[in-house]
Amino acid sequence: MLALYFLMAMSKRTAFSSAPFFLALAAFLVAAAATQAQDAAWQREIKEFRENRAAVLLKPDGWLSLVGLEWLQPGDTSVGSAPDNTVKLSPGHPAHLGILHLENNVVTLLPPKQGFPAGLTVGGIAAKQQVLQTDADDDKNNPHLIVGTLNIYAIRREDRFALRIKDSQSPSLKEFRGLDWYAPDAAYRVTAKWIPYTPAKSVQLATLVGTSYRAPVPGTAEFTLQGKTYRLEPVLEEAGATELFFIMRDTTSATTTYGACRFLYTAFPSNGLSKPGELVLDFNKLRNPPCAYTPYATCPLPPVGNRLPIALPVGEKRYHG
Repeated sequence: MLALYFLMAMSKRTAFSSAPFFLALAAFLVAAAATQAQDAAWQREIKEFRENRAAVLLKPDGWLSLVGLEWLQPGDTSVGSAPDNTVKLSPGHPAHLGILHLENNVVTLLPPKQGFPAGLTVGGIAAKQQVLQTDADDDKNNPHLIVGTLNIYAIRREDRFALRIKDSQSPSLKEFRGLDWYAPDAAYRVTAKWIPYTPAKSVQLATLVGTSYRAPVPGTAEFTLQGKTYRLEPVLEEAGATELFFIMRDTTSATTTYGACRFLYTAFPSNGLSKPGELVLDFNKLRNPPCAYTPYATCPLPPVGNRLPIALPVGEKRYHG
């Protein structure tokens, strides 16, 4: 179709037999083919991104498996399905799983009077009395207590400690009906200017559960959309991070997208974090935070500068599980 329009336009200006015409036509067709190939590749990329997004949520220990968040008080907290426990598990799980003892910002796993239930492992090893690692605002190294369909681990948020409970047979996993997305729109895939901060700064991020934590901000991404220029500040989610993490919201959060925020992960800028460069912000990859799927997540909220006064009608919509 594009070639037809081109032919019609050129026919008014020059004879088809002229060499300049055929050279121009060839160049046009090559450019059109390249553009179509790039668009097809991007469409596949977005499709794969969405499929992977659903697959991650559907993992046995994904966010849809999260069924509880129990804040620990100093002293002993017993866990199990029997009525005499402080944290009561649903029927069918061990009557007395264990006791979590919190003292001086240390969580210790203790056996119940009956001993640890058969099959309970901690960090992949048979359960025994031990101190549980609880890194501040970073759960990746915290050992998991696993028995049956349960996956439980202690977390730390500032000076508060909680028990996160996951179940691979949770109702949310069984009732998952898919995610809702806007139609892909290449106009919301922009190249941003990377402006590093020298020295790097940090930001205090509030969370939905009322805690806060500091995160490093290596620079800002400046981009133009609909004729106006905006900036977004990413954080580094953890030490050794290989992606930039943008916590942001736009005006669609009042209607069609999750109200608190959405997340966007991108590759590092073209020249690294410490030098000016460029990076691609594909807002079609905006995703919901974990708290959109479960009331038991502890999600960060966007800093003031990342609350855009415009609509970004792309990416993931509100989840209606």
